[in-house]
Amino acid sequence: MSFKRYPATYNPILEYWEAIESGRETVGQKIYKTVRYLARQMEAKDSEFFYCPQRANHILEYAENYCRHSKGKYGGQLVRLELWEKAILAAAFGFVDIEGRRQYREILLIVGKKNGKSLLASIVGSYLLTADGEAGPEVYAVATKRDQAKIIWSEAKRMVKKSAALSNRVRTLVGELICDGNDGVFKPLSSDSGTLDGLNIHGALMDEIHQWKNGRALYDIVADGTIAREQPLLFLTSTAGTIREDLYDEKYEEAEQVINGYDDPEGRQDKRFLAFIYELDRRAEWTEPACWKKANPGLGTIKSLTALTEKVNKAKQNPALVKNLVCKEFNIRETSSEAWLSFEQLDNRDSYILDPAAKRFVWIHNGEERELPYPRYGIGGADLSSTTDLTAAKVLFMVPGCDRIFALSMYWLAEELLAQRTHEDNIPYDKWAERELVRLCPGNSVHQRAVKKWFVEVQEALDICIPWIGYDSWSAKYWVEDMADYFGKNAMIPVIQGKKTLSDPMKRLGNDLGSKRVIYNNNPIDKWCLANTAYDEDVNGNIQPHKTSRATRRIDGTAAMLDAYVVLLDKQEEYKRMI
Repeated sequence: MSFKRYPATYNPILEYWEAIESGRETVGQKIYKTVRYLARQMEAKDSEFFYCPQRANHILEYAENYCRHSKGKYGGQLVRLELWEKAILAAAFGFVDIEGRRQYREILLIVGKKNGKSLLASIVGSYLLTADGEAGPEVYAVATKRDQAKIIWSEAKRMVKKSAALSNRVRTLVGELICDGNDGVFKPLSSDSGTLDGLNIHGALMDEIHQWKNGRALYDIVADGTIAREQPLLFLTSTAGTIREDLYDEKYEEAEQVINGYDDPEGRQDKRFLAFIYELDRRAEWTEPACWKKANPGLGTIKSLTALTEKVNKAKQNPALVKNLVCKEFNIRETSSEAWLSFEQLDNRDSYILDPAAKRFVWIHNGEERELPYPRYGIGGADLSSTTDLTAAKVLFMVPGCDRIFALSMYWLAEELLAQRTHEDNIPYDKWAERELVRLCPGNSVHQRAVKKWFVEVQEALDICIPWIGYDSWSAKYWVEDMADYFGKNAMIPVIQGKKTLSDPMKRLGNDLGSKRVIYNNNPIDKWCLANTAYDEDVNGNIQPHKTSRATRRIDGTAAMLDAYVVLLDKQEEYKRMI
């Protein structure tokens, strides 16, 4: 067998960029921006890092001369990397400083299922173990559950067994791969393995992070374990998923900010983090075959075009299949299959600034500020809690000359339950409390007077008058009376919780959220509650909200918003005359 070698002039990143620019490769906006940035970095004069073709080509040659497919129709055959795979590996390993240390310490790859990400990760893992020039490398395939952690590690183990060259260097044991030549080890690692202390990590392969619950803790342990290494690498791979407000969302949004920062000097900059996010630009593109490669760069070669076409056709006939399809095949972040709104519908990054001292109100849309009249009147909504639930309150307001509905939010949780709810529910209530998005009430229950206090603050400190407040008609009698003492008896509007009352407002609110008309200041708790909201539907198509199948997924913020929205619709003519 002849040894495949790339000339020093070979540059897969520039080749990929030229293919994208010419239209021969179809990619989404995030990949376009990332590859364009990498191409520009080739010519950067003011960077401490530069592109080294020898370092980049070394891993390509390693993959294509020593690594073999372990199963499927290519089982036993040498790996032949596709252009997009070469570009990713070249970017990860090719940019170095003057001392030869790699620039990138963390790579995020999000790609549709069945595009070979596990194979790519196993190549990276075995390379870090055997060919990266590191003394005593410790490499780990990481996940929260051991079975998941073993997927990439097992692929690497099979790859070693299929390769005579690798088998001569690596011993395949039951629970680890050992490279005697450099005292290296490659193991699966999970948060339930009890072996998280004393790690000295050279490489970590974090697989399917969309499935990780409370994933930040494990991620932090692994990241901290790389401190003693000069050029460690975290290689994160995943498809999209339905678990919100956990590690996947955190890394996705970090990647999004960094990618946007390529074109914005004032935006987020991170010279150690590089993300390749293969996804549709719009959810509606799932029915357009010409767009499918945006999320599936291996379509037609690694991934079957026929199989994907059949799945799409089934989803067209059965709408219940669409959410899972667009999530797993096209990397559109989705809520659970029961959910009322898709993530695309509920996600709104617009924000606003309220400055009551200067009577200044600024709406920030797509990064651009637009000054609007200061709000004078708002409509409240409240969802009071039991002991363990959140309590939520909203004030919706509009201003002249703008058709948007702005939402001001506050949440409450019992202080004694904060640690328990954070730990048991795997929800970052503690972080939200630090950001003052949640207020803590002393003791083990939420004090209803705290809710009144907030509404009074809105009216007095923010100078937004609240003529009406919608509330669940089952709310505590004494709270309603206490509120009426300040706001007036006629201000308190009971909202009956049933399909007859809520169906039309809920449908209209869904439309307004989907069209980005409702601006909730990108509040993560609002977004989480909206993502948790499912709906009941009767035979006549009337709907009302209910929680998804997990009891820990709160919808209190949605309920409070809907209560306020019901009143807004009922009082809209009078309200518009006020503002």
